[in-house]
Amino acid sequence: MLGLFGTLNLAARSLQTQMAGVEVAGQNLANVNTPGYSRQVVQIAASPDVATNVGPEGDGAEVTGIQQIVSSLLNNQIQSQGSTSGYWTAQQTTLQNAQNGLDEFLNGSGATSSTSATSSSTTDSGLSGQLTALFNAFSSLAASPSTSSQQAVVGAAQQLATTFNQISTQLGAAQSAANSTVATDVTSANTLLANIATLNQQIGTAQFSGGSANELLDQREQDLQNLSNLTSVTTSNGANGAVNVTIGGQTLVSGNTVSDTLQTYAGSNGNLLVQTATGGVNLTLTGGSLQGTIDARDGELTTMQSQVDSLASNLISSVNTIQNSGYNSAGGTGNTFFTGTTAATIGVNPALANNPALIQISSSATNSGDSSLALQMSQLAGTTQAGLNGQTFGDYYGTTVAGLGNALSNANTQVTNQTTVSNMLQTQLGSISGVNTDEEMTNLMTFQRAYEASAQLVTTLNTMLGDTLAMKTS
Repeated sequence: MLGLFGTLNLAARSLQTQMAGVEVAGQNLANVNTPGYSRQVVQIAASPDVATNVGPEGDGAEVTGIQQIVSSLLNNQIQSQGSTSGYWTAQQTTLQNAQNGLDEFLNGSGATSSTSATSSSTTDSGLSGQLTALFNAFSSLAASPSTSSQQAVVGAAQQLATTFNQISTQLGAAQSAANSTVATDVTSANTLLANIATLNQQIGTAQFSGGSANELLDQREQDLQNLSNLTSVTTSNGANGAVNVTIGGQTLVSGNTVSDTLQTYAGSNGNLLVQTATGGVNLTLTGGSLQGTIDARDGELTTMQSQVDSLASNLISSVNTIQNSGYNSAGGTGNTFFTGTTAATIGVNPALANNPALIQISSSATNSGDSSLALQMSQLAGTTQAGLNGQTFGDYYGTTVAGLGNALSNANTQVTNQTTVSNMLQTQLGSISGVNTDEEMTNLMTFQRAYEASAQLVTTLNTMLGDTLAMKTS
């Protein structure tokens, strides 16, 4: 038999065991609102039997460990969805920034809400309206070649050129902002890589010494999820509980060591891309906000800049070709209408701006009343242009603006879908790893009662020991 002292030891272990249960329940309750915290469960097992003269006898209970309740499958799915969500959120943000900066010049209606995708619409005060106003001014000039109509043409052209310049500036600003975002995300990714390597070391040390590394594991999982939002990552299990991290086919964290980091480099067009810092390997990323920003910048923004430049270039060429073939009211020539070659450089010839009478709208050097060329320039509004994919200026511009609106609309839809999926996965994970206050309060009461019972056992044994000692001295 265990005897009084053996039973007293059993009671002491029971007190320690129930106290551990109280501590774990308290830890769970304290972290009920901690992001990424996974609930813990105290593992209790019967102590090894003790051989007695009546056979093996139970020796109470003891704590064998503190288990963290996690789902590796759900964590991996959340990481994967995090990369997809990060990609589309970055696309949405980049395109929204572009739309908000451009909308005043594209539509003339001011910046729209951050989730709108109405760039496909135009108003008379936007670039579309200004194109129409210029061709209408040429039509009025053809009908009545007066000083006021000449001034109206120059004024409409100057306003249109200024808007082209502003659109080009805003697109450049949007691309610069995207480059800044790429650089910031690379810095954040390197910080997370360093954190993961440090946590690998701390987890290995804690587990080697027999301690619990549950909180460290939660921190590492949070860092991995944050890293997956920035770029798609692949993980593998290393020695001593470590996690190895691979990005774009390159292993950047191996055990406790950051074997390489990320850095930006300028691509052929000057925009920032990503490579490994030490190896200098250019990375092809497949997800996350880094690639989302890069794709939006090098995709829709670059395409729009090219299309706006094409629109401006073809307008310059078409108007100048007609203008250069004619004569002004005094029979003079040699003054082009537009200067520049792109949206950034288009402008009205300063000579014409200072003296609108120099506009060359006559096909005859001697017929000052001829305005046939002004009519030809007004008819450009309905003329298809080979350099604009066989579209008119207005149609090509509408297609250009619609491209941005459609891209943003698609990004908005994808973000909404990914948010739904991510919320579903987080709910599933919460049902497994999340802290349920009612459940933990029940556990707390259970361990409290068990602790009280064990304490009562100690009290009873103490009384029995006192009685035994009294018997020996009586």
